[in-house]
Amino acid sequence: MKSLTSLWSCAAKELATRCCTSATLDIKYVESRVEHEGLSFLAITLADFGKAIQKWLDQGHVTPWDAPAFARKRGRLTGLPVFLQGFLARVFDPASGALLDSPDIEAIYAIRQLTLMFSKIALPRASVQGMPNEVVTPRRERLAMSEYVQCEQEVKFSDSILDPQFIEDFKRVSLVLYGDMFDWMEETLSISKLLPKHGPGAVADRLSSNAKYDSRTWTTRLQSVFPAEDYLVPNGHYNGSVVSDSCYSESATAHCYSVRSTGFNFLEPGSEIPVRVITVPKTLKTPRIIAIEPACMQYMQQALFRLILDGLKRDDFLYSVIGIEDQDPNRELACYGSLSGELATLDLSEASDRVSNQHVRVLFADHPLLLEAVQASRSRKADVPGHGVQRLAKFASMGSALCFPIEAMVFLTIIYLGIESELSAPLSCEADVNRFRKQVRVFGDDLIVPADYVLSVVNALGTFGYKVNIGKSFWTGRFRESCGREFYDGHDVSIVKVRSILPTRRQDATEVISAVSLRNQFYWSGMWKSADWMDNYLERLLKFFPNVAPTSSVLGRESVLGYQFQSLDPYMHSPIVKGYYVYAKPPRDLLEGDGALLKCLLRMEVPQHGLNALFEEQPSSFDVASVDDEHLERSGRPEHVNIKLGMGSPF
Repeated sequence: MKSLTSLWSCAAKELATRCCTSATLDIKYVESRVEHEGLSFLAITLADFGKAIQKWLDQGHVTPWDAPAFARKRGRLTGLPVFLQGFLARVFDPASGALLDSPDIEAIYAIRQLTLMFSKIALPRASVQGMPNEVVTPRRERLAMSEYVQCEQEVKFSDSILDPQFIEDFKRVSLVLYGDMFDWMEETLSISKLLPKHGPGAVADRLSSNAKYDSRTWTTRLQSVFPAEDYLVPNGHYNGSVVSDSCYSESATAHCYSVRSTGFNFLEPGSEIPVRVITVPKTLKTPRIIAIEPACMQYMQQALFRLILDGLKRDDFLYSVIGIEDQDPNRELACYGSLSGELATLDLSEASDRVSNQHVRVLFADHPLLLEAVQASRSRKADVPGHGVQRLAKFASMGSALCFPIEAMVFLTIIYLGIESELSAPLSCEADVNRFRKQVRVFGDDLIVPADYVLSVVNALGTFGYKVNIGKSFWTGRFRESCGREFYDGHDVSIVKVRSILPTRRQDATEVISAVSLRNQFYWSGMWKSADWMDNYLERLLKFFPNVAPTSSVLGRESVLGYQFQSLDPYMHSPIVKGYYVYAKPPRDLLEGDGALLKCLLRMEVPQHGLNALFEEQPSSFDVASVDDEHLERSGRPEHVNIKLGMGSPF
């Protein structure tokens, strides 16, 4: 805690100098409150204050009751809080609290940096010592699970009260937007096989990374669209006997997948493995909930994800309004919106968990094969800690490969419904939706919409059961936020955030890596005093901390002055420098036999099945030597991350 407070003090002094004010009293105030409240003051109380200030920037005046944890001058019911008043007075009128006609952009940046610096800090559970009860992780995890179940009930209720006319309008607009793309996807599904993929992450059936390729577990729902003999084995010669019953039990803690040789184990809908709901760090105040999918579902979700991505890339309009891989267009529009006021940025609360499966069914209603494929690869049940197995009304939680692209398509449809409502005229053709091509964009739950239509869009989202996060949605002032970047009046006021506690020993590899990244972010953001503070801190810890280029694998300082080196590599005759580098080996996970062949074929992205098809279709492109043997011996995410001292390239 002392090092974090010292870092905040250093940043406050540096930013005070840039803003021609003083932070002496602010530093004493923070030291006093941290002494009594601990990290919760920096990560929760101070962060809430920063979010309130963002709201004031958007609405154009201070509302003191938004920051009850910070006192105002005695006898004043309006005006600015005493804390950070030197900065706030350069943005808001000290007496009335009204936003100044020309607020100081440097002061806006400084306020955001000092209040939100620790808003995303992740704290290991073992490190939670001497903190108030309200920030103890297990309690917040239980609350998050209860909210997950409550959200599920709200989705069901929203489905039950939705006017059928809205469903018809949703279907009509979705056909205008996606009709041609869905036609192509449906045709592709009917004439060719998709390319599935296993990821390195965990699965609900608790298989290791390579063991997924040996799995012969499939569901009867998947079998109706994606035959197991086409996707679970290298080619038809590997088909074996079929096992129809599952030995999985919802109440059991261990799962049995013993089947004969290469036989398939088909699960009926009632015995399918539910997704496993867990929490992962988001903020100290609130964890993020994700769902771990079964291996077979994840496998085919990845195949459909590729199909959707290819479909979007084929359509210039859709690829310009739906972001899957690139966040920059959203950020550029947010910057433009902050300058012109013509565009609004919206953020949704619990966006993924509020996408109703009924909305998805309507989205694909006129394309039965595509609908069946999407529904077959969707998990219907979730195992929620403390609440048992729950039947899901939502389409999918984060963790499903289809969650992100399909929620984007649903949100885009509702945005156009809101625009249509404001126009009082139906959007019946491609030309109608193209009018808003440069004013609408969706990246997950980060939405860009025309400011003139924002209230109608917010109303349409509410009609379909979605909650707009008013605290992170902006349309009235000059502040905009999208995809992790913030802008005020055309200026980038994005800040550097501390993601982890500062390391106290070199063996804390994850914290060391995070601290080096933090130092370099400070440097490139122009906070050189803070970067220098981090330099001194890391030099005492690491001993070897050289100047390196941003592309170097060696942990070191990045600088506009370039890199330093100590000697030349005796074989390559290129510069090398002594420093620490990240060492993380995947766990041992041996894969042999037909599972190994299947993985190799998938890694080469073979469009058909079997080695013979590969030689027939592209004989010149196959290179046996290019197949990496290491991935058959080690695979998955590293269990431990370490840093090692050695010689490496500084660039």
